[in-house]
Amino acid sequence: VQLQASGGGLVHSGGSLRLTCAASGRTFTYYIMGWFRQAPRKEREFVSALNWNGVRTKYADAVKGRFTISTDNAKNTVYLQMNSLKPEDTAVYYCGVDVDNPLRAVLPDTLAEYDYWGQGTQVTVSS
Repeated sequence: VQLQASGGGLVHSGGSLRLTCAASGRTFTYYIMGWFRQAPRKEREFVSALNWNGVRTKYADAVKGRFTISTDNAKNTVYLQMNSLKPEDTAVYYCGVDVDNPLRAVLPDTLAEYDYWGQGTQVTVSS
């Protein structure tokens, strides 16, 4: 499985960006996709996740009400719509996929539970 993250850029505080994570190679019927981010000198942290049909979603407290995760299964793509961006959202954003346990009751929010990762896309929010 290959994941390609894109859509990052430089925006002013209060602006919006939409990140895209496109999956290719081996595909799976059931999976969980997640977004994480890593700011300079900080550990990678959970941002959001959803299951394969988009029915279940999960958000970190820091982004609730501002970010929306969605999926387009026909395109094997997951999106992260980011609104009301703040300087503290500045980070490299990574998408990951869990294919080993996609039917779990609780969407995972730790790095170890994701099996494949994309290369990351830089988001910079200026004040």
